[in-house]
Amino acid sequence: MNRYPLWKNLLILIVLALGVIYALPNLYGDNPALQVNPVRGAPIDAALEGRIADALKGAGLKPLALERGPRSILVRFDDTERQLKAKEVVANALGDDYVVALNLASATPAFLRAIGAEPMFLGLDLRGGVHFLMEVDMQAAERMVEERFVSDLRSLLRDNKLRYKTVAREEDGGILVIFRDAESRSKAAAVIAEEASDLTSAEVNQGPDPALRLKVKPEYVKEQRKLALQQNLTTLRNRVNELGVAEPIIQQQGEGRIVVQLPGVQDTARAKEILGATATLEFRMVHEDGDPEAAAAGKVPVGAKLYRDRKGRPILLKRQVMLTGDRIVNAASGIDQTEGQPAVFITLDSKGAGIFSRATKDNVGRPMAVVFIENKVDTKTVGGKQVKVKRTVEEVINVATIREQLSKRFQITGLDSTEEARNLALLLRAGSLATPISIIEERTIGPSLGQDNIQRGFHSTWVGFAAIAVFMIAYYHTFGVTAVVALGVNVCLLIALLSLLQATLTLPGMAGIALTIGMAIDANVLINERIREELRNGNTPQASISAGYDRAWGTILDTNVTTLIAGVALFSFGSGPIRGFAVVLCLGILTSMFSAVMVSRSMVNLIYGGRRKVARIAIGNTRWA
Repeated sequence: MNRYPLWKNLLILIVLALGVIYALPNLYGDNPALQVNPVRGAPIDAALEGRIADALKGAGLKPLALERGPRSILVRFDDTERQLKAKEVVANALGDDYVVALNLASATPAFLRAIGAEPMFLGLDLRGGVHFLMEVDMQAAERMVEERFVSDLRSLLRDNKLRYKTVAREEDGGILVIFRDAESRSKAAAVIAEEASDLTSAEVNQGPDPALRLKVKPEYVKEQRKLALQQNLTTLRNRVNELGVAEPIIQQQGEGRIVVQLPGVQDTARAKEILGATATLEFRMVHEDGDPEAAAAGKVPVGAKLYRDRKGRPILLKRQVMLTGDRIVNAASGIDQTEGQPAVFITLDSKGAGIFSRATKDNVGRPMAVVFIENKVDTKTVGGKQVKVKRTVEEVINVATIREQLSKRFQITGLDSTEEARNLALLLRAGSLATPISIIEERTIGPSLGQDNIQRGFHSTWVGFAAIAVFMIAYYHTFGVTAVVALGVNVCLLIALLSLLQATLTLPGMAGIALTIGMAIDANVLINERIREELRNGNTPQASISAGYDRAWGTILDTNVTTLIAGVALFSFGSGPIRGFAVVLCLGILTSMFSAVMVSRSMVNLIYGGRRKVARIAIGNTRWA
């Protein structure tokens, strides 16, 4: 009685061994490191490794290790001072073909990494890093939808040989199409209803001329806003990849906001520069008929919009957008061979190349402008309080005459420095934002504060564990010892599972571990009390142990399944910290059922089981014979 078969004992031993192995990497900590990522398909090979090693040797910097992976090279150092010096040295040596980012790398030994044993990720509140809350400009999304329809309507009317005067977007929203006669308006209304079903039209008069006022249907605008938000999420993920950040968190919050968390990032200024520079490009033709100085005084011609270049000079551009940055598939910084100025070399996708080819073919010999658009947030003091004020910067960075029909590849100049060209190329290469976004909240958590959170969290967890251990051993004696050992196994297995799944542990996750410790001991309390009840009924010690485990199992299963259902609901409907807590809770329930029942019983079997004749057992405050 009370003896497991050999296979079950071996299974428990194997699970315990694997738990120890995969939990072990979390004890080794991190090394300050440089992460080198390629740009534009640059190679990761032995030659690059040699260039990095030579640059560091020339600067008198000796790394702990230099590791080459399939997608990046990791250079480890023993302190942050050497890490910071090495970043500048390596970045200068490699140039624009590689991104050199500061990071923290796990110090897990190679033999553990070879079998896939890696530490769990630590969230922003534990590891330190930077948190951004970004707001998507949904009004700009609606404006861009209307501007696309303006371009499409011009093409549609020309293709159907319908004469019109102007097609323009109105300042307060909507599109106004002015015709030469009522007959053309009637025919155009029928064509638009058939070909552009996402627009509603109403016949109006614009002075003596017949016109159509068009509105984009609300459901189409809602869909385009959702698509814009999804594209911005993808773009931000690409930009984070360019920064070389590990385990970032980029997720939607509400209908128009995005949360970006970059754990472990030390170079927060660089992160803000790239993520906060919400750059988009627009290519527009220069409005040659108007007077920029008169426009600056308030007399802007119809179909034109006033901009300024980087020196503050007014420039009149046409409202129609020839091309936007979402058609850019690649961008590289360099030097224009003709003028020797910083330049960005741009490659378009096939659709963008077709649009740009047709547009430039019709405008050879005319000036075209490149408009750089960026949303910024300024902090101003109003009434003694700091208030964040959003503003949009739209400036012309380049005006050049179209000398020939352009297509898939071309370049833009007019940038202030090679650094600005490199940053702009990075932003465009990572993908253009569908609509501008602005940083409305920024929080930076230093590594020391994160380490303090870790120490406090683990300290509270171990204090709770120790208090439970003292109570269980004092009250249940030998059975209390087995329960405490099973509880330790439970914590080890939970950490191993989190590491295997490469989950991100946050402060709510640590709360989940503490809760799991408190809940896991309940199963052993149920078992021990059931054994005491069997002994009170006059059963032998061996029979009481067997009945105690067997009859308590049903109750343990019911209580854990109901808690598991609550945990799954939290994970399904929660977000962020709530989901992190739910993951730890659900995994903790599974490991506690294994450790509290199987592991503790295997130890009780070793002590009392088999063919041993047990005259009495100590459980609770009484020795039962």
